[in-house]
Amino acid sequence: MAKDAEPPLLTVERPPGVDRRAASTAGRRVSPHAADVTSLPAELEWATTHDASEVLARLGATEAGLTEREAASRLGTCGPNTIAPNQSPHWLASLSRRLLNPVNVMLIVLSAVSVLVHDNSAAALIGGMIVLSVSLATWQETRSDRAVAALRTMVHTTIAVQRRAAPGSAPVVQERPIAELVPGEIIHLAAGDLIPADVRLLASKDLFVNQAALTGESMPVEKFPARCTVAALAGDFPNIALMGTAVFSGTATAVVVLTGDRAIFGHIAQSIAGQEPPTDFEAGLNRIARLMLAIVAVMSPLVFLINWLTKGDWFAAVLFAMAVGVGLAPEMLPMLVTVNLAKGAMAMSRRKVITKRLAAIQNLGAMDTLCTDKTGTLTQDLVILKQHVDLAGNDSERVLEFAYLNSYFQSGLHNLLDVAVLRHEELSERMRIAQAYRLIDEIPYDFTRRRMSVVVQAPHTRMLICKGAVEEVFSVCTTAELEGQRVPLDATHYRDLIAISDRLNDDGFRVIAISFRELPQAPETHAYCLAEEQGLTLLGYIAFLDPPKESAAPALAALADSGIDVKILTGDSPRIASKICQMVGLARSTPVLGSDLDKLDAAGVAEAAMRNQIFAKLTPAHKEAIVRALRERGRVVGVLGDGINDGPALRAADIGISVDSAADIARESADLILLEKSLLVLHDGVMEGRRVFANLLKYLRMSASSNFGNIFSVLGASAWLPFLPMAPIQLLTNNLLYDFSQTALPTDNVDEESLRRPRRWEVGKMGEYILAMGPVSSIFDYLTFAALFWLLGANSPAQATLFQTGWFIESLFSQTLIVHIIRTRRLPFIESLPSHALLATTIGLCLVGAWLPYSPLAAPLGMRPLPAAYWPMLTAILLGYAAAAFAARRLLARWVPVD
Repeated sequence: MAKDAEPPLLTVERPPGVDRRAASTAGRRVSPHAADVTSLPAELEWATTHDASEVLARLGATEAGLTEREAASRLGTCGPNTIAPNQSPHWLASLSRRLLNPVNVMLIVLSAVSVLVHDNSAAALIGGMIVLSVSLATWQETRSDRAVAALRTMVHTTIAVQRRAAPGSAPVVQERPIAELVPGEIIHLAAGDLIPADVRLLASKDLFVNQAALTGESMPVEKFPARCTVAALAGDFPNIALMGTAVFSGTATAVVVLTGDRAIFGHIAQSIAGQEPPTDFEAGLNRIARLMLAIVAVMSPLVFLINWLTKGDWFAAVLFAMAVGVGLAPEMLPMLVTVNLAKGAMAMSRRKVITKRLAAIQNLGAMDTLCTDKTGTLTQDLVILKQHVDLAGNDSERVLEFAYLNSYFQSGLHNLLDVAVLRHEELSERMRIAQAYRLIDEIPYDFTRRRMSVVVQAPHTRMLICKGAVEEVFSVCTTAELEGQRVPLDATHYRDLIAISDRLNDDGFRVIAISFRELPQAPETHAYCLAEEQGLTLLGYIAFLDPPKESAAPALAALADSGIDVKILTGDSPRIASKICQMVGLARSTPVLGSDLDKLDAAGVAEAAMRNQIFAKLTPAHKEAIVRALRERGRVVGVLGDGINDGPALRAADIGISVDSAADIARESADLILLEKSLLVLHDGVMEGRRVFANLLKYLRMSASSNFGNIFSVLGASAWLPFLPMAPIQLLTNNLLYDFSQTALPTDNVDEESLRRPRRWEVGKMGEYILAMGPVSSIFDYLTFAALFWLLGANSPAQATLFQTGWFIESLFSQTLIVHIIRTRRLPFIESLPSHALLATTIGLCLVGAWLPYSPLAAPLGMRPLPAAYWPMLTAILLGYAAAAFAARRLLARWVPVD
């Protein structure tokens, strides 16, 4: 679009009243990375420009909702309301992808060359290796993908849907999975709901929608049901809400227009499928894989040249160089990573932690800072209403009655405080109170003004009843009710009220103020707005107690012992936060308020985030800013939250953690879902994440250091020997057997000291490890060469088979057994035991290797039986190698703390 081609202004037809649209869009900041929503699908554009009755008629719907039969029929036609995820490919596609990767292409070429030179036995063996390796990897990944998919189905998101059993029957509102939504469905939205489809609003009340996921707008936008004309941007249509956005505050009724992939979000998801940036862990693995492939690219030509020049047989040199390249390539790495992570996900599910994204497991193990809310995490999440008093501190039934009416008639989310109010008295008494009133309107809660109000019709008057934080309610009150009399409020009352509130907060109570205002009669259709929350009469307050969990103190101590710094981020009073933290054993410190953070620049916020442990009176933006500041300082940050106000922080964190009972936006923003909101459960998950990472490191260390050592061994032997140090088919067989033995590593035990600290991915330390351990392997390869060459007489081309068989066995045994040195800092088999599966594969592979020279496969593999003197020599070399590797491992642990 040309610079001077400005989009036309949006014309909105809306009821008269206070126009808050300008305020809602003030400060709009569109992210350059925001999704492109510059146009609407035809169906949605038509719905925005026509009256609600016309939209309903076109969709074949009514305000009463669809019948169950209509919904089922449409679901069969339109399909489920889901976005096609980056699904795992069909096993045939996965098989084809593996066959066509560079390593297997190399094997296929080698097999074809063997056929051309009429070496059919070698071609058959290589083909068998390809089939076995690819099939094993494909089966393991398919099994892992299915397991993870099953875990994801344990987390459901629902929405309030209005349906009828049959035409003419009364509509019923019930929670249904969002996947069941169809066009024409009538849904009810409230604060905390994710918009489950592209919908046209039919009615709304102070509805503010956070569209940041689609448009990059930093502030929520107010939405209205009235029809409009045209707009340049989809996000600017005020009467539609798009899938993927979230209700920040307010309520609405809407009709579903587009679902699934037909929605704007669905189109965007399809266009960016597969483009999710890699995590730090995935990027590190890619760097290691690229390094290994670069070594292959350099080594293979070099091995070919050395062997061609020294042996004169260019064809044999080509085959040997290709086999060396295959041996050095990390062909099992992707499969082992997936299996390891999937095993971790299954183990975490048994510990009540559901993994939505496999890569999040490593982030959980690397987490060194946990930002968590207070309610339900440190406390029992069982709020009890303890006091309901007037401003003089006397018990007041009138305060309780007004608090009950406010909680009973609100249509948004009932939080724990509302539940405590509603459960305070017997059911019959609650019904008696409610029957005398009728709901007229509602001004929903939001996190800026921290109040919510309902307008109710009493027998003789209409009144607004407001409840909220003490300071915010007091700010809109001009009078107070004391002993049935109204008195003007002044600064003295405010000081007295704050003093009472502070004293209760110091004892761990949460205080909520109750106020009211009598309103003039107005038509039933009159829309009440924030302007009515003025000139209120302060009635009294209610006080709640949420006792600390018994498990909170030991859980916090366990997290601290595990190297995790816990920070409390709450919107609650600083006095309550400080009291609860003190009761669960957190260090006594002065809470940092959100208002304090507002006075700081970015560097100041980062410094405060690093230095302090308790933050109170926070808005969602404050929580997000703290998380981002910690990450910029190099922390790996996890956020545990379940509320609407935790959504931005969950998305900003390295690892978002929520619970299955959380608000929709919190669950969808999280990477992990706890089936029990407990820090002990989270600690178990952290330990499992560290176990997964520890076992991955074992394979990477072992494979990389072994390959690096083999470089020196192959180069030296090729230049020195008058024959190939190992036949190509032997190299390939050795590599296949070795890789197969490592499939048991995900089951291995992990030492306690390896779980004590966060485990971060550091490629530099991996390089130091390789440089230290690789040459140790080469030294004992050269000792084997010397023993075979001089002690056993394998020093001429006629004895090449003896030399090659001897090195094959030594190489296979040393690579397989060294895992028991690398897997632990402790004394192997004495202070640290491997898993039964790893021990079994190790023993089994050694037995297979020892059997091969005497088996019917010896001739096809170019092997021969070994003399009796070989085995004592091999035993001595392996014991020396184990001792040297153990010593190097201990020294390396002192110089480079890699664990």
